[in-house]
Amino acid sequence: MKKSNRKNRKKKTPKRVLRLPDLDYAKAAVLNTLGSPASKRAYEFAIDDFVTWYCSEPRLAFSKAVVVRYRLYLESRGLAPATINLRLAAVRRIAYEAADTGLLSPELAASIQRVKGAKKIGVRLGNWLTADQSLRLLQAPEAQTVIGKRDRAILAVLLGCGFRRAEVAKLQVRDVQQREEHWAVVDLIGKGRHIRTVPIPDWVKASLDVWTEAAMIVDGRLFRCVSRTGSVWGDGITEKVIWHTVKKYAAIVGIRQLAPHDRRTCARLCHSAGGELEQIQFLLGHVSVETTERYLGCKQRLRHAVNDKIGLEPKVPAGPVCGWPISAGRGSDQAARLN
Repeated sequence: MKKSNRKNRKKKTPKRVLRLPDLDYAKAAVLNTLGSPASKRAYEFAIDDFVTWYCSEPRLAFSKAVVVRYRLYLESRGLAPATINLRLAAVRRIAYEAADTGLLSPELAASIQRVKGAKKIGVRLGNWLTADQSLRLLQAPEAQTVIGKRDRAILAVLLGCGFRRAEVAKLQVRDVQQREEHWAVVDLIGKGRHIRTVPIPDWVKASLDVWTEAAMIVDGRLFRCVSRTGSVWGDGITEKVIWHTVKKYAAIVGIRQLAPHDRRTCARLCHSAGGELEQIQFLLGHVSVETTERYLGCKQRLRHAVNDKIGLEPKVPAGPVCGWPISAGRGSDQAARLN
């Protein structure tokens, strides 16, 4: 009897068509494995986009062919290769978690893992501020008001130390310590829970002291909200406050297309001042030195471009006066007046 009952039992086969409850369960499993809030936001948005597309098609089987169709759909929208690869990475994580919980067969999950991402052709140039632009941005906030002192300190920390917006928002007063006769933010936990120590230049520390003395901050978050009347309130600020602060003063000084945080500018200025690539990598907290090279733009130089002097340039006439050639009739008179 027992053998016959075992034979009559139907084997539970993994699903090929995942319904909305199954996708929600897999989505929750994926988000629970992520530690960074920024990664959770990015993956949640990518998964929701895939679920919307997946449920719009009638009875699609969750397979490699479907994921390839989704990649073609993303390419037809004109998305960047990095964005497409992020969306596909989220779909691969869904397949992995669904197979781990028994909702999907391991063979299908393995085939989905083999879907190739979009190719990155070429290298984007990126955007950096020059030293003059950075100085104008630093001097844009009013030095007499409380909010101006706070904004100057925020811009100084971004440009001088290369912090991310989230790192600036979470800075504590106790994080600023003196080590080896130099001020630094010690044991900062950054993106991906990577721990690093960031040195603070003297001029950045001076801006922080001006702000903390005006706001009378001795403990807790380093940056706080400031009302229109100049009173300091709250326990801290958010990343959006920092971003709007940067955009506000960039518009005042006439800088367009500025990045949310000036890590590229900080890295470029450090490299231009003779900083070593390894030390800049430590400063920014990059695991790979290739990421630091992309921040610096080491692959291509525009200031002394390779095609500036290739022998086809127009010849400059001899004896110029203020950039213009001396005329034949009045050459002696002009030369006499110059002498």
